[in-house]
Amino acid sequence: MILKTFGWSFAITVAGLALAGVLWGWQGLAIVGILSILEISLSFDNAVINAGILRKMNAFWQKIFLTVGILIAVFGMRVVFPVVIVAITAKLGPIEAVNLAINDKAQYEELVTSAHPAIAAFGGVFLLMIFLDFIFEERDYKWLSWIEKPMAKLGKLDTLSVIITLVVLMVSAMTVATDAAHGAGDKSATVLLSGVAGLITYLVVAGISGYFEDKLEDEDEESEEPAAAPAKKGNGAVVGLAGKAAFFMFLYLEVIDASFSFDGVISAFAITNDIFEMALGLGIGAMYIRSLTVYLVRKGTLDDYVYLEHGAHYAIGALAVILLVTIKYEIPEVITGLVGVALIGLSFASSVIRNRREGKPGESSGAQSEVASGV
Repeated sequence: MILKTFGWSFAITVAGLALAGVLWGWQGLAIVGILSILEISLSFDNAVINAGILRKMNAFWQKIFLTVGILIAVFGMRVVFPVVIVAITAKLGPIEAVNLAINDKAQYEELVTSAHPAIAAFGGVFLLMIFLDFIFEERDYKWLSWIEKPMAKLGKLDTLSVIITLVVLMVSAMTVATDAAHGAGDKSATVLLSGVAGLITYLVVAGISGYFEDKLEDEDEESEEPAAAPAKKGNGAVVGLAGKAAFFMFLYLEVIDASFSFDGVISAFAITNDIFEMALGLGIGAMYIRSLTVYLVRKGTLDDYVYLEHGAHYAIGALAVILLVTIKYEIPEVITGLVGVALIGLSFASSVIRNRREGKPGESSGAQSEVASGV
């Protein structure tokens, strides 16, 4: 199972490190290796979130996630995205931006770093909405019940998550406006505009994917043929989404992955400003996140360890706050990575304790493995 799921990641790691050694010597090999570890540590919670969405899709769309999705994640977010940011920030053409990235790495890094407030506002708002919509929803399982029970009651107000997010965004923009000592006063409008764009993106993509998912469920409930109904999990989630529902769910997945990538791309500049070393190192790390996502789906881990999704969403909430705070203050990358790993580790431990207490270890692994075995 492990070799089958992680085989491509292992192969690409060996090939990538060998290529780094040939092109840039031992120093380049070490930089690529460090970037790979950085990406994995910062994005482990991303794998858990991805698995929670991917398990709803059929085998075809799971394969699309691993093929087209990985191209978008590696080439789009790790190569194209920083160049696009530089082109927009410096008002350059795409060819000029690429030349700058190759020939003037110091200025390229400076331009990407100067765009951080806009990137952090967009990603922070998007991730904050994911967390709030999760915490405000009534759930069968509650990890931190003293938080989740009252939050579920408050969640009956449909627009509460949007209101809270807008308030947080306004506070962030006003905080930047008061940071005159660092010359950031003119970035308040940028932060506000980027945050609103992140909110709109979330509402559109999540809303459309949710609409088609609900529509598919309604059609299956009305169908008179039992065979037409999708497989169900123990928690009632639908497995095997296809067509428009799966397409928009795939788009939602890619936007989430992009939001998680922001901190990794920005953090990578603390190690290197060579876009090719950065793309190779972060790309290797992204492959492991994809493989880990599929592994979680195949093993039915999220069904067996019911608090893992809670821990991942709390990690998302923490990352959203960290991104918004870094608009003004610098936070070490190690803190970002450790917070996510710690929250997921605690949720996993809580799940193990629950399973032992109720005598239900591995109750759904077999069923989920059958569903995802076509990947």
